[in-house]
Amino acid sequence: MESMLEHITSNLAPHVLKHEVANGEVIVHIRPASLETVLWFLRDDEQCLFKQLIDIAGVDYPERPQRFEVVYQLLSLKHNRRIRVKVQTDEQTPVPSATGVFSSAGWYEREVWDMYGVLFDGNPDLRRILTDYGFDGHPQRKDFPLTGYVEVRYDEEQKRVVYEPVKLTQAYRSFDYLSPWEGPKPYVLPGDEKAAAK
Repeated sequence: MESMLEHITSNLAPHVLKHEVANGEVIVHIRPASLETVLWFLRDDEQCLFKQLIDIAGVDYPERPQRFEVVYQLLSLKHNRRIRVKVQTDEQTPVPSATGVFSSAGWYEREVWDMYGVLFDGNPDLRRILTDYGFDGHPQRKDFPLTGYVEVRYDEEQKRVVYEPVKLTQAYRSFDYLSPWEGPKPYVLPGDEKAAAK
C-alpha cells in the first residue's frame, strides 16, 4: 500500500494537496481542476488500474469556506485495492464531471447535486434523481430545514398530484405503553421459567 501511495504521489505531485492512509485505505486530496487528470491516471496506469468507480458521495461541512467535499471511491480488481479521492468546493464553484472517465459517474453526480447542490461542469444530464422536479432545496445539507417545505402525493379523490405542507404528526403523538401494539408484552425470557415457579 505504501509503494502504491508513493507511486501515485510522485506521478501526480502537482495535483495532490494531501495524502493519507486511514483504516487500511489510501485517501488522496486533490485540486478540483485536476480531477480528470488524476482519474485518468488512476484508471489507466499499470500499477493502479482502478477501473471501477464504486461511488461518488457528498459531505457537508458548513463551517468551512469550501463547505462541500466530493468523495470518489475507486476499486482495482487486478490489484485488489481501493482508493478514495477527495475534492473540496463551495456552493457556486462547479466540480469537473467525471463522466468522461467513468460513464457511470453521471448517476452519482446527479445524486450529489440533488442531495447537496454541488454543481458538476460537463455532466450531460444534471437534474434531480431522488427528489421531485419541483422540490425546493437540497435535503442532505446541514442547513436544510426539517419543516416548512411541501410534499408531493397522489390524491385518489382528486385524481391528480397535490402539493401539501409537510406535517410531522408523529413527533407530537402520545404513546400508550400499556397497549399491546405500543408497549412491551409481559413475557418470560427463555431460561427464566424456573425462577417464576418458585
